[in-house]
Amino acid sequence: MIASRVCFLLTLCFICKGLSGQSTTETTVLEQQLEGLSEKQDAVTEDDQHWQELDGFLRHRIDLNHAAGDDLQALGMLSDLQIKNFIGYRSLLGGLLSKYELQAVPTWDLETIRRLLPYVSVGEESGPLPGLGQRWKGGDHSLLLRESQVLEKSQGFRKPVDSTASWYAGSPQRIFFRYGYNNRNLLQYGILGDKDAGEQFFRGAEPNGFDFYSFYFFAKRIGIIKSLALGDFRVNMGQGLIQWQGQAFSKSADVLAVKRQSAILRPYHSAGEFDFHRGMGISLQLKKWEGTAFISFRNISSNLEPDTSTRDEAASSFAPSGYHRTASELADKNNMRQFVLGGNLGFSSGGFHFGLNSVCYRFSKPVRKQNRPYNLYAIRGSYWSNASADYSYTYHNLHLFGEAAVDKNLRTAFVQGTMISLGQSMDAAILYRYIDPRYQALYANAFTESSSPSNENGLYAGLSVRPTPAWQLDLFFDSYQFPWLKYRADGPGHGQDFFVQVFYKPAKTWNVCTRFKYAAKTINASGTLLPAHELRLVPVQDWRLDFTAAISRTLRVRSRAEALWFDQHAEHAEQGWLGLVDLYYHPVSMPFQINGRIQYFETGGYSSRIYAFERDVLYSYSLPAFYDRGCTYYINIHAKLNRLLHLWKTRKPECEIWLRWSQTVFQGKNAIGTGLDEIAGNKRSEIKCQMVTNW
Repeated sequence: MIASRVCFLLTLCFICKGLSGQSTTETTVLEQQLEGLSEKQDAVTEDDQHWQELDGFLRHRIDLNHAAGDDLQALGMLSDLQIKNFIGYRSLLGGLLSKYELQAVPTWDLETIRRLLPYVSVGEESGPLPGLGQRWKGGDHSLLLRESQVLEKSQGFRKPVDSTASWYAGSPQRIFFRYGYNNRNLLQYGILGDKDAGEQFFRGAEPNGFDFYSFYFFAKRIGIIKSLALGDFRVNMGQGLIQWQGQAFSKSADVLAVKRQSAILRPYHSAGEFDFHRGMGISLQLKKWEGTAFISFRNISSNLEPDTSTRDEAASSFAPSGYHRTASELADKNNMRQFVLGGNLGFSSGGFHFGLNSVCYRFSKPVRKQNRPYNLYAIRGSYWSNASADYSYTYHNLHLFGEAAVDKNLRTAFVQGTMISLGQSMDAAILYRYIDPRYQALYANAFTESSSPSNENGLYAGLSVRPTPAWQLDLFFDSYQFPWLKYRADGPGHGQDFFVQVFYKPAKTWNVCTRFKYAAKTINASGTLLPAHELRLVPVQDWRLDFTAAISRTLRVRSRAEALWFDQHAEHAEQGWLGLVDLYYHPVSMPFQINGRIQYFETGGYSSRIYAFERDVLYSYSLPAFYDRGCTYYINIHAKLNRLLHLWKTRKPECEIWLRWSQTVFQGKNAIGTGLDEIAGNKRSEIKCQMVTNW
């Protein structure tokens, strides 16, 4: 059998030698997912955990011959069906002889393998797992320091004459630091601090320095202890109907990514100040059973208003932004205590999994959202709870999964999905969701059109076809209804999304991708004087063309053209256009690399805005919405000081720096932004520097 596998492996290497080398496909897919997430939430997340994990896997690649299902799942690139097929292949035939053998695993296509190659290895891991005492030494230490500033002074940094007026009391610099220790993801701990622009630093309201501090400790695989979390951590359960604090995507260019996949407990080490727990969590595993319990007690920020019924204060909304710059924002900071208790009990055998989940909340002040029709079923009171049951089952090339949930008031929500491999070159995914208009959950993030799972029914279908190794066709269709009112919709509504993308990569050196997206949703019609607005279906079409080519071993170019049409045939129709060119220069024998962009955009207004992912310093990214008319450019410089200054001949310790300059120039504008963020003039410039030391 070994001899036949060697012969087969040599054939695969000869046919598909183009697999070698690091691919940028995974980065491109993640960029498109983040753009879709920003469009959905109309905000940019500060969650950089996935970037940190990918960078960690670059340093310490996963050994495919020893990796467990959780290890492969942490990559965020494989479905449960692909993971099960790989483990079954390895159990049947033994350890892999080479990474090229992955092409023989059922449901594993060439593009998936290209995405994985930089992060996996074969035969590098040796010896048993180290004990807890051994994990405290021999791991990687990392210290990150980052500072950024918008150079133009906004209105908030101009101290007003009126002492009662609002303004930013702090400096315009944003400062961030993070120290972390990691021993092969088996033991991690660290601390971070974050100061936003406009917040005070070691004075005034912030005598202890940073506005936000975070500490985490996380250990895995200690006897029956599968994972142990102390300090700040995240909890992800089921399909996100009751609790999902990690980053998760819905409809995107990865049309088959319909299932939420993650370990239940994850360490938290990002700058966001809302979507995490603070306390303790533990997961125990005994053969086919796994149990998790967690407890959290922390202060959260909210907007408090007088409660006329009790003559006390109640929270009209939570304040997740993390900004504490003005007197009113400081008054909202950590003004409410939140106690959380939850757990999970799961059973797994072969291709079957079943789990029970629950979470309970207690608030020090009652929650009373504003008296608006769309808030009729919002979370209210000082106590809330959710419970659910989730399952998954794999049979040959068919994978079924789902979750059914209830809230405190026994309102229901349900998600059922199917992923199926229709052959070596075709895969499909279908997902149905029913979420009662009265169902509510905090920290929930399911596969829905809305940013939180509530008031929605829908059916999604996605298909990915790879007729040849060079061609890939991805498409999805989603139809959904909103049985009750929503923000900017004074009545029940509905919508449809259609997406198609064609990707062509005939060689390692270049590829081209074009996509078209159609989305239509009912919203309030403008220009009416009636108390309740008339609803109308507003369509948005978006077309994009991407081209990437490697000019040489050191120079790569990427370009994009994108056009968007908002409500094309209506009176208030808008059109938008964006074009950009990226250059990446990385000398093979030099310890530095440079990338930059020049971009032009022109839209009819905010409704026709276009999101474009921008490269940034390590673990950071920029994802602005471009509208009106103007141009933007940036340049990033990354240098490894050790090699540049010839301080050390060995790899460790390492010291790297990043410098970034960006500027956006608007045409025909005398001011940029609104309120305290308004900048006089038509330019917005930002400089950012970062240093990372690893030892």
